Amino acid sequence: MQKTSIPFSNWNTMIQGLDYSPQEFFALVEEAIKQKNIDDLKITRIKMGEGGVLSAKREYLRVSRKRLVFDICGAPFGNGFFVSWWLGETPSGLAALLLSIPYVGGVVNFFANMFKPETYFSYDTRAMYRSLIHDAVTNVVDHIAEDKGLRALTQDEKKPYMKSFFDNS
Repeated sequence: MQKTSIPFSNWNTMIQGLDYSPQEFFALVEEAIKQKNIDDLKITRIKMGEGGVLSAKREYLRVSRKRLVFDICGAPFGNGFFVSWWLGETPSGLAALLLSIPYVGGVVNFFANMFKPETYFSYDTRAMYRSLIHDAVTNVVDHIAEDKGLRALTQDEKKPYMKSFFDNS
């Protein structure tokens, strides 16, 4: 089972009256993302538990670039089709282990920020990545909805939710 990342942005919508295959949705999103020509991109399908260890698994489309990870969901729910994405960072290797240890994680964060601080460049890169993937997902949602005779998303419905970049909690 795949681990989730530490999310700092997400978005979701429910398209009422849409009956659609998650596999077909993922294929369309993959193609839309590939058309963005983003360097160092890795696209995979992962299964994550809906709850604890013995819970059912749900498939997500994972789009990774360095430590930034998008987990994209497309699933039937009730009389509609639910779409969401979560954007976060995944610590890797030794850093992930050390960050999980109480108190040690704080020390690791302190030194990581001292030697590799967040900069406008890192914020801008994160924002560009989020914008391109979000645009690909919402364009696919609009395309599917319009093909099925449903309305496209409004600009307000397309706005992602952001956790503050500067909030360390």
